[in-house]
Amino acid sequence: MKRTILSALTVLVASAAIAPIAAAAEPASFNIQSARLEELDSRTKNSVHKLRIDHLNNQSKAIEDIQATRLEALDARTKAVDNVQAARLEALDARTKNSVHKLRIEHLNNQTKAIDSIQEARLDSLDARTKSVVR
Repeated sequence: MKRTILSALTVLVASAAIAPIAAAAEPASFNIQSARLEELDSRTKNSVHKLRIDHLNNQSKAIEDIQATRLEALDARTKAVDNVQAARLEALDARTKNSVHKLRIEHLNNQTKAIDSIQEARLDSLDARTKSVVR
């Protein structure tokens, strides 16, 4: 057991002593590849970011177009409702004027009949007086 612990300790010390030398001797191509991967990753992130921004801009434009179309449709409906209401008011106004005109004519006819009745009664009265004077 002592030997196993001693061997493990020796391997640990040896690897700790060799690790800095191995890192210093690491080939430069590995560092270049690492730099290339970082650059490629950066470009990919930028590209994805630009695509996201373009997508959001397109969505915003589409939403603005949809809202503009909805507003135009609402304006058209409002104008149609206004036109219908104006037509109804004109029809109601015409009916009211026609009704008032009929009432005026009826009133004038009643007045004319009343005047005719009064005049007829006066003439009858005058005629009766004249006949009584003549007899």
